[in-house]
Amino acid sequence: MLRYLVERQYDVLGVDASVAMIDLARARFPATRFEVCDMRELNLDRSFDAVIAWHSLFHLAPGDQRAMFETFARHLHPGGMLMFTSGSEAGEVWSENDGEALYHASLATAEYRSLLEGCGFGVLRHVMDDAACGGATVWIARLAG
Repeated sequence: MLRYLVERQYDVLGVDASVAMIDLARARFPATRFEVCDMRELNLDRSFDAVIAWHSLFHLAPGDQRAMFETFARHLHPGGMLMFTSGSEAGEVWSENDGEALYHASLATAEYRSLLEGCGFGVLRHVMDDAACGGATVWIARLAG
């Protein structure tokens, strides 16, 4: 995704809690700005045209996910777009990634929709288990404005 945006000369700020991931991104995209930050503590004092939380939000516990929608709204211009992935049903699971345990959680579809609407978003697209996106459940929403 980052390559696509950078190649089209979008102004991008990448944020990740992992120093290793930020270091890797900086090496691949040296002209792009990056910050090491846990998304739950995000407070950039600026807003953007779009926020993408791709394969990241679902690594947070359900309560932390619920709180993120206000954070997303606070970081978007009116009319700004939010794109994120979630699980396809409520629950928590663990998987393995390069020998490390990896936590995943999802809220129910109706709860995501309610949280979005409660923070001023209108859902433009919601695709469950999208084969074109590797089986991810994809949400695209626009902040009112």
